[in-house]
Amino acid sequence: MTVQRSKFKCLTGAGLKIVAMACMFLDHAGWTVAFGAQWLGCVGRIAFPLFAFMVAEGYCHTRNFKRYLGRMFLFALISEIPFNLMTGGGLLNPFHQNVMFTFCLALLLLRVADKAWQRNWWEGLLVAVFAGCVGYGLGMLTFVDYNGCGILTVLAFWLARKLPRFGWAVQLAALAWINLELLGGMSYIVEFMGRELWVPQQAFALLALIPIWLYNGQRGPGGRKWQYFVYAFYPAHILILSLLALAGISL
Repeated sequence: MTVQRSKFKCLTGAGLKIVAMACMFLDHAGWTVAFGAQWLGCVGRIAFPLFAFMVAEGYCHTRNFKRYLGRMFLFALISEIPFNLMTGGGLLNPFHQNVMFTFCLALLLLRVADKAWQRNWWEGLLVAVFAGCVGYGLGMLTFVDYNGCGILTVLAFWLARKLPRFGWAVQLAALAWINLELLGGMSYIVEFMGRELWVPQQAFALLALIPIWLYNGQRGPGGRKWQYFVYAFYPAHILILSLLALAGISL
């Protein structure tokens, strides 16, 4: 059975990043040059859980936490003006910070929880719960993208990795609670067997578990250049789409 299951683990880290970047691009295109195409937002819900998962994975695999955090913070600064252009139409938007800042906060709290886990698992679990509460509050206070829910998502993926036997259940329960209860948002009416059902747009975020469960734990092709391309893709595509939108170009 183990060998048979392993055959389905067909996605590398590079593959996950490609899927995440494609979904993110479509989501941001719906914000800018294809405003009103709601299906783009549905596909876009898949992107954030994938990136959150990869941040948790990156933390567990990095050999230099300070360098990893510093790189994330650098691109958070680089991304802020393009993000402001997309979300507010100007250079400054103090009430909404880009997602790289979300990940910076999550990494700091992961560090605290992981240090405690290394001493004792139950202590680590308690600290992780406390870190989640602190992270949720910090996310709300600092106006980072996905607010405190984004930080909770990263912490949940880290915790799932620490509990491999029940990891899939932790991921499923956490994503369902965060996206359906905490985030909420727009919903669609879907007819099913003669009944009308309300389907939240954030429910599509749970589809991110499909590529995550197909992940084989391997980094995949690409070296340092690919790594920096993934980081640079975030501000670059946002800037391009924002400038197109400001120029009145739409699809």
